[in-house]
This record gives sequence, C-alpha cells and structure tokens, in this order.
Amino acid sequence: MIEWLFWIAVLVVGYTFAGYAFLLAILVHLKRLFFKRTNAPEQEEYPEVCLFVTAYNEADSVAAKVENSFQLKYPKENLKFLWITDGSTDGTPELLRKYSQIKVEHLPERRGKVHAMNRGMQFVDSPIVVFTDSNTLLSPDSILKMVRHFQHQKVGCVAGEKRVLKGDETNMAAAGENLYWNLESLVKQLESDLSSVVGAAGELFAIRRKLFRPLADDCLLDDFQISMQLAAEGYQLVYEPEAVAWEDGSMNVKEELKRKSRIAAGGLQAMVQLPVLLNPFRMGWLSFQYFSHKILRWTLAPWALVITFFCNIYLAFGTGNNSLELIYISIIAIQTIWYLFAFVGFMREGVSSGNKLFYIPYYFTAINYAAVKGLFRFVSGRQSVTWEKAQRA
Repeated sequence: MIEWLFWIAVLVVGYTFAGYAFLLAILVHLKRLFFKRTNAPEQEEYPEVCLFVTAYNEADSVAAKVENSFQLKYPKENLKFLWITDGSTDGTPELLRKYSQIKVEHLPERRGKVHAMNRGMQFVDSPIVVFTDSNTLLSPDSILKMVRHFQHQKVGCVAGEKRVLKGDETNMAAAGENLYWNLESLVKQLESDLSSVVGAAGELFAIRRKLFRPLADDCLLDDFQISMQLAAEGYQLVYEPEAVAWEDGSMNVKEELKRKSRIAAGGLQAMVQLPVLLNPFRMGWLSFQYFSHKILRWTLAPWALVITFFCNIYLAFGTGNNSLELIYISIIAIQTIWYLFAFVGFMREGVSSGNKLFYIPYYFTAINYAAVKGLFRFVSGRQSVTWEKAQRA
C-alpha cells in the first residue's frame, strides 16, 4: 500500500512540474501537423483603449509608470488613462492629478482591489480595457500587439508576458521568480497554441469592455477570475509574448510567500466558484489544461511532495528486500540532498550569490509550502481581500 502511494505521489509531482509541459509540446506538435497555425492579423483599425490601473499607496511608482504609459506606441487620440486610487494615504492621487491626460478616481475608504476595479469600470467606455499594475513597466508596443488579437470575435482576453527583474545577486527570491516565469511563459504559449491560455497575470492583460462581469466582493484573485470567467463563457484567451510587463522581483522569499499563498487561496476560491471549468464535456481541452496547470499545483502536488518523502523513508528501510531497498535508499538520498540545498539557500539568502544549486531547491520548496499555507488560509477564511502586498526589490 505504501509502495503504491509512493509511486502515485511521484507521478503527481513529475506530471505537475514537468510531464504536463512535455505532453503539451507533443499535443501542439500534433495539432500543427493537421492544422495550419494562424498568426494574428496586422492591425487595420485602432479601437479606443483604456489603460486601467488600480493603485494603493504607490506614490513611489507613479512617475515611472506614467512616463512609461505616455511612451506606449498607440494612437494618442485612442488611448485613455484611468487610475483608481481608493484608500491611498501617501499622496498617490495628488501626484496623478498633475497629469492632465490621466483620469483619477479616488475614495478615502479602502475596500480592496476588487471593489476598486468594480467601481472603476463604470468610468470606462472604451471597447478594450488593458489592466496593468502600478509597479510594472510595459514594452512600448505592448498595446498594439495585444489589441490586434481582438479582430477575431471569439477572442475575449489577451494575456501579456510577465518578466521579473532579478536585481542583485543575493536576491534568491527574485532569481527564483525569474526562472519560474520563464518556464511559465513557455507553458502559457503552448496552452494558447493548443486551445486557450489558463488565466492571465494581473501585470498585463486586456479584455473587451462589454464582457466584464463585476467580481464578488470576497474575490481574492481578480486577474484569474476575470479571464477564466470569459473562458467559461466560451471566449478564447490568447497569449501574446511580445506584450511584456517588467516587474521587480520580491525583496526576499518571505515576501514571495505572502504573494504565493494569497494566489493559492484565490485559486482554490476560483475552483469552487467556477466549477464549469472542470467539465471536459463543455470546456474541452481547457478543462484538461486547467486541471493539469493549476488545480494540481494548488491541491495535490504540494502534499504529494510530503507523501513522497515520508513514504520513501519507510520504503528505504522497511521493505526487507535488499535490491528494492537500494533503489529507495538512492531516491531518499537525492531527496535529502535537494532539501539540504534548499536549507542552504534559506541560510544564504541576502548574504551571498544566488547560486542555482541552492536557490532553485529553495524557491521550489518555498512555493509549494505557500500552496499548503494558501489552502489553510482559504479553508479558514483568513485571506483578506485587503491583503498586504509583497515588498519588491
């Protein structure tokens, strides 16, 4: 029984973090053998676009974000700027009002990002809305690259690419996050090529204004719920790798844990609130992708890591079969070295170079711990919508 449990856990871990991407690559290759890939057409019209930003106490980011926004290569007469600054007490709205091109809506009460987004959408009359964060910088032609996809009527959302700046060599959180998003970008491109990308990152994504549905007040993961609600309604989510949002990495892994545990709690909430996404008869390939890419990461995979380790200890010394024990001893040795390297990464963080030998095991272990923490937060209801943002490097 323990042996079966061990190998099932190994399969879950292997499939979640490597096998799924490999299988996606095979499926996309097979699809291209039978169906010609269609690229997004060149832009013929330039619909009005609203660049929508919600900001809470982001005075330090305002100048850089505004300057970057004004440099975007899109017809100026068709590009509007809207900032919702509810609850800010550090002068963010006052700084923004110095720019005549920007519409600023502010309420003194802080009720969270979701409330600000729902409230802010009443001020949007542009057919395309581009959501972005106040602490991210966009590639100059990002809006052009995203908007062209909306010439296909079935496209409801376009997800941009997130890239993380690694910062100094001692920041293992930023280095791990950078590697994570590089791999995540490859998976998202494959998903988009197969059917539809699984969720958009809040740093940069666009939707049709008419398709926006107000979010529940307790929503924890607004970007994921907005995009996947459109997928549930039958619209395609397209990935655009040339629309890039740059962001500083988290200051340290402790700060990254805040973000990852909130994301895990929000993902579990979305799973409960959007059960149709798990119906393969209605959602087709997207249901398989959603389960493989998100559900396993948020639920089974972190626990499978724990099961793999403790079952391996028993199998290494309790089977009574010398040949089998040698195999299991080798596997537990590899696992032990992995977690020792993770511990070294934890001890070295902030004081020495983020060597990949240490920061990859450390970051991987940390984000899986965050998923477990997120599960307890969701079940206990302790994840507030007015969450504390992670500090960036």
